[in-house]
Amino acid sequence: MPDAESLEDQSLKIDYSEDAKSKGILWTFGGFISIVLLVLFILGAWWGSEPDLFDVELEAVERYSQEENIPSSEVANKLEDLPDGYVYTNTLAHMAEVLMHKPGGYLTNDVTPPGVLLDNVPSWEYGALIMLRDATTALRNHFSRDQSQSAEDSDLSVAEPYFYYERNSWALPSTEAEYEKGIEALHAYMSRLKQPKGKQKRGQFYSRADNLWQYSEVVIKRLGGLSTRLGASTDRHEAMALLAIDMQPTEKTKIGKETLLARTSWLEIDNVFYEARGASWALLHILQSIKYDFRLILEDKRAMRTLDSMIYSMENALSPIFSPMILNGNGFGLLANYSLSMANYIARANAAALDLRDVMNRG
Repeated sequence: MPDAESLEDQSLKIDYSEDAKSKGILWTFGGFISIVLLVLFILGAWWGSEPDLFDVELEAVERYSQEENIPSSEVANKLEDLPDGYVYTNTLAHMAEVLMHKPGGYLTNDVTPPGVLLDNVPSWEYGALIMLRDATTALRNHFSRDQSQSAEDSDLSVAEPYFYYERNSWALPSTEAEYEKGIEALHAYMSRLKQPKGKQKRGQFYSRADNLWQYSEVVIKRLGGLSTRLGASTDRHEAMALLAIDMQPTEKTKIGKETLLARTSWLEIDNVFYEARGASWALLHILQSIKYDFRLILEDKRAMRTLDSMIYSMENALSPIFSPMILNGNGFGLLANYSLSMANYIARANAAALDLRDVMNRG
């Protein structure tokens, strides 16, 4: 029979083996969790990056060459032969495609990590989407219509409502599926723009001063709203709002007091900032396409420099960000205030838009 010491040694070995086994399971589980977190971090960093800028004229040329089955180099030499409105409409369609097919795809309606954790990306997408909707509405209601009594374009009447579908739907129908239908309708309109003049179903695009004036009115309101919200990131916004109320202590201003005093929460500062970045990204490309399709009226009105000023301000608003977080410094302190810097560029673009509106409104 084994003695007491041998039995004790066997029990210790069993305890050691079970302990080592449990530690091995914990190490394996911990390693698995670490790998998953690392993958999610890398995906989050990749998906959270902003899309690059694109050349609106080059994209229109490539689209035209694909539809006509001709080398893009031949079309590039005859860029001016593209039909009026082709560059503008293709820019809208390509912007929507970027929203759908950028790294990670469309993230606003994501319900799983890492997409659901990237709150800045949905804000960026929302800013770009608002500008896309405004430009599509202008195309349907103004640019494609000869006068107020003319019939609206059949393809554009289909495209515009799809882009107004709720932006965070992940169930059937999903947001991506509806926006893809809007893109297809824009492409159909572009195909009709290329048809010879005189055809009954040919797409129309009128690059007139009154059309551009009406769209600039919308841009002014959008930029003014963004500039105000960006400026509400500091306590001085509250002081200025209070001063405005004290100067006019009427019932009307008392009603608006809560709105004027609303300061952006520090949890929302980055969201407002990235919404402005998305809007600037979209508006920059829209303005570049307007510069091409409205070039004759802009030159005739001597408004090309005004539009270039808007484009330049939007380019500055999209300068690279080197900080891992959106800083909210105060005054002339040690830290910068990213929101106020963005508000400065947007306010300059807004001032140029006001000038553009006035020039287009003159006889």
